Amino acid sequence: MSQHKSLPLKRAASEVRVIRFKCALHNTILDVLRDRGWQETKEDDWDFYWCDVGWMKEFFDHCYMDEHVRICHFRNHYELTRKNLMVRNLKRYKKQIEREYGKLEASKCEFFPTTFELPSEYHLFVEEFKKYPGIIWIMKPVAKSQGKGIFLFRKLKDITDWRKEDPVQRDSAQSEREPPETYVVSRYIENPYLIGGRKFDIRVYVFVTSYIPLKAWLYRSGFARFSNTRFSLDTITDSYIHLTNVAIQKTAPDYDPEKGCKWSMQQLRTYLTGRHGQESVNVLFRLIDEIFIKSLHSVQRVMINDKHCFELYGFDIMIDSNMKPWLIEVNASPSLTASSQSDYELKFGLLHDVLHIVDMENRLCGGEKRVGGFDLMWNDGPVANDDELWDTATPHMYPTNTFLGCYNDREKQLQQLFKSLNSQQQSKPT
Repeated sequence: MSQHKSLPLKRAASEVRVIRFKCALHNTILDVLRDRGWQETKEDDWDFYWCDVGWMKEFFDHCYMDEHVRICHFRNHYELTRKNLMVRNLKRYKKQIEREYGKLEASKCEFFPTTFELPSEYHLFVEEFKKYPGIIWIMKPVAKSQGKGIFLFRKLKDITDWRKEDPVQRDSAQSEREPPETYVVSRYIENPYLIGGRKFDIRVYVFVTSYIPLKAWLYRSGFARFSNTRFSLDTITDSYIHLTNVAIQKTAPDYDPEKGCKWSMQQLRTYLTGRHGQESVNVLFRLIDEIFIKSLHSVQRVMINDKHCFELYGFDIMIDSNMKPWLIEVNASPSLTASSQSDYELKFGLLHDVLHIVDMENRLCGGEKRVGGFDLMWNDGPVANDDELWDTATPHMYPTNTFLGCYNDREKQLQQLFKSLNSQQQSKPT
């Protein structure tokens, strides 16, 4: 069976319903929607809309939706995906855990670098800066992506534009000056794990269908993004060394578009296992799982839950030389434009599996723990792994239902799933 085809559940002709879709993007998601045989519409009579975040902000609150309608963002998705709000929610969540369960449990939330929002927390940042003279900090605009506006620094004079002025002492010239763009400043991870002397981060896909109760799926595949130049702290101005964004790396003079700067998640896990052993890598990936769950819990109380909404998040994780994972950021609109044929195949399968779970065709029974490449990792509580359901050489090594970087036999699994569902449907009394 071609990997570029969805796997439909057989239905009687009288049961077939035309699904009308609208899509704001012209990349892999549009290919997938068309591949499913759905009907494209440019009007407002859609059943499914893959919109952009701008549409959510402008139109969602004024839009009536029928029971069956689905849309690809939660109303206030930015609580987790805007850099300053993400950190604010994680800090609040950590304090809540400390109050309720103590400092030891709260220490498990220390998976994001020390971060401040500028200019509003400039004075707090300066106090922290003075405690650790000479270390490197990284500045990022809160609402930009693809590496835009990011820079590293060691001296306060490099960020004078974000200095918060005393309103009493501010002169007229300062009052007329436009306020600086909001940034976050984070302690730079100076000891990243290196492969071939190069820095990398990993992109992982987490799919949320509900916040109340929380229901989240983890995709088995993903990729590591490498810098094009060997890592060094001798220069902090070279983006090709310090930023792994594909949008940055592909502008390097010696960038090879065919080879790219990516490894699959399976390649990365195999490499790490060869270097450090299976037990150490299992611990690492379990810590990464914890990052996903705790990040989602940090916004669960503030997120506006809506049965029409779902979200595909792109989590960016970095590993340091001590095999500790760090959350760098979360994306509400992870790039769905392919950079190579293998990247296209990954995203094509990923998006088909997203739509299988959204289940506009009403094919699933609701109790599935795996759909294609997605494994259900949280369903109002941790999801246990049913050993007998999983094709893995060492099922006892995976006590929870997460398989990041493991073999992704999504087509085989979908065939088995839909065959089983068809059998159940045919055995029902008429």
